[in-house]
Parts: sequence; structure tokens; C-alpha cells
Amino acid sequence: MTSTLNPPQGILPARIIADYCARGLIKSERALDDDQVQPASLDLRLGKWAYRVRASFLPGPKSTVAQRLETLGLHRIDLTDGAVLETSCVYIVPLLESLKLPKGVSAAANPKSSTGRLDIFTRVIADHAQEFDKVPEAYEGPLYAEISPRTFSILARTGSRLSQIRFRAGAPMASDQIIRDLHAKESLIADGAVNIDNGLALTIDLSGTDKDNPIGFRAKRHSGLVDVDRKAGLEASDFWEPIWQRGSLVLDPDQFYILASKEAVRVPPTHAAEMVPFNPLVGEFRVHYAGFFDPGFGHQSGHGEGARAVLEVRSHEVPFILEDGQIIGRLVYEPLTEVPSQVYGQGIGSNYQRQGLKLSKHFRPYDLSKR
Repeated sequence: MTSTLNPPQGILPARIIADYCARGLIKSERALDDDQVQPASLDLRLGKWAYRVRASFLPGPKSTVAQRLETLGLHRIDLTDGAVLETSCVYIVPLLESLKLPKGVSAAANPKSSTGRLDIFTRVIADHAQEFDKVPEAYEGPLYAEISPRTFSILARTGSRLSQIRFRAGAPMASDQIIRDLHAKESLIADGAVNIDNGLALTIDLSGTDKDNPIGFRAKRHSGLVDVDRKAGLEASDFWEPIWQRGSLVLDPDQFYILASKEAVRVPPTHAAEMVPFNPLVGEFRVHYAGFFDPGFGHQSGHGEGARAVLEVRSHEVPFILEDGQIIGRLVYEPLTEVPSQVYGQGIGSNYQRQGLKLSKHFRPYDLSKR
């Protein structure tokens, strides 16, 4: 078993994250939730206050986030009993968790899968940061979430979990050679050929091989309020319209889509994976706001037999035509410092194991009889 203060290079698993919490290297204003530590990440929880700000910002090397809020904040909202965060607004929320990272350990954040599937643009900010979602080696200080709901207004409260954070010992190790070696040992894709070039290519499924199911969903504008902590409480048809056309799809500017990859992905328990969020070489759109794939995702160790990547897609300034089989993103893999005792899908609140095309956990299954 490796030392938690001087682990080998790689992504830190749940055991070390839990030890960091016990040692005070990860601090929290209240006790952790039972399922807050995931196989290779930690869910982050909203604190008591949300600050409505005029615009998104980075504090820069000479300022803390709190100092910038003094000049950019418009008003403060109490989240204790829940509050509505409206679309097209930007909020900064101090998180319950703060860090005192050891030397050689850094961190990176991402929206949780359910956050991305609701089109909630969420990024984590550290004091003196010059990049979003990046926490430098040996950082000591608070963390903040920038939240901007894009399609649905949301109801959030103290303790709501919209973001997750991964910890890394040493420099990033992702490489095509790691992917090739892994794929040689056990197929990373359930079927079909692999394309490995700056990551494992994933392609879009617009073929509709199952004629009884849509190829995707398009979000309805001016829908109701989504409580981010309530599972299966909403009728999907009130918020989404199914897409039945096959072969190609025109992405309308600033419209939000839920689509799926052709490939059924596997992540071995020895590794974690991440989707590259946007690649201008494949088109003028952003794909997959929530980019973390935990060890065991789609893998038999987590009772999965391949799981398609569900893709949150938004076109940019111009309409863009997606064709069936087009590359839409790339997945990179990194080793863990040790294999976690539990992997994705082993009774730890894993909502998307063995998934196909699937909306977020907040919605009941779409009633296809309404077609």
C-alpha cells in the first residue's frame, strides 16, 4: 500500500482522498456525505451563499476570489433553504470544501455528469487562478464554483453537488501509448476498430439502429424549474423533445442536445479517463461538459459490459451539420496510483453504468407513446 503523502505518479483513488480528508488536507465545513468520495474523485458541495456577478472572471495571480467579489458582486443569495439560479446569469458560490495539498499534488475539476446533462455551465476557481478548473500543486485555500445555467433555471441549496475534483500526483501522464497498451490487454471499446490520435476517438451515433427509440434529445426552451437534488421527479416530455431523424443533424446555434456515441466505452479499474471537452478541429461545437469517467465505467469489474458516452452538445455561433459516424470527441486515459477498493457501478450511487442514450437522473424515462 502506497504512502498517502508521497504517492507514486498518477490519479489518486478513493482511499487516498479519504485519508486526505481525515488528515485535514481536504477540509470541509461539515461532515462528508456518505457517497461523496468517488472511486477517483471527490464531489464538491455548494456553501451557504451564492453571489450574482456581472460577468465571469478569473482572479489572476494578484487577487483572491473574495477580493474580486467585492467589486464584481451584484447581490448575495442565501442557499440554506434553497434558491433559484436563473438562466443567463453568472453566480459564484464558495464551496464547503477547501484544500491544503501536499507538495507534488495538484487537482483538476469538472462538472458532474448530471450537471452537464442539465446544461449547467459550471467551473471551479481557486484563489490567484489563471485557469478555470485547475488547482496548482501544493495549493492551500478555498474553492469556488462559477455557475451559469444555460437552458433550465435550477433550484440549488447548501450541500448540492454540481462539480467534482480529481487529484493528481506528479505531472499528467495521459498519452496515446497508454491507450494502445491498455487496448492490447483488454478492448477499450466493446466492438469496432479504434482510432487513437491524441486520445481515443469517439463517434456520434445518428443511425438510429433501434427504430423504436430516438437518436437524441433537444432541450425545450422556457421549461420549468429543475431541482438539482431531486431524482426522477420531472416528466421528461416537459423539458425535452426526442429527435427521430436519421443520418445527420443540424445543430442550431445555442441549442442544447443530448446525443450518444456509437462506441461502448470501457475504463479498466487501473485507470481513469477524461473526455476532451472541445476540439475546434472537428467542428464549431462543444461536447461533453462533464468529462470525468471513473475507473470501472462500462467495465465488467463494475458490472458493466461497455457503456456509451452520453454527449452534451452545444453548437457555437453558426449552424453545424453532424453526420452519423463523425468524430465528436476524444477520450484520454491516465493510470491511478493504486486500484480503488470500489469502482464505478459497485453500489456507490453510480447512475449511468451500462447506459445508452440517457437523460439526467432528474427525469423519469421519456414516454415514447407520446410520439
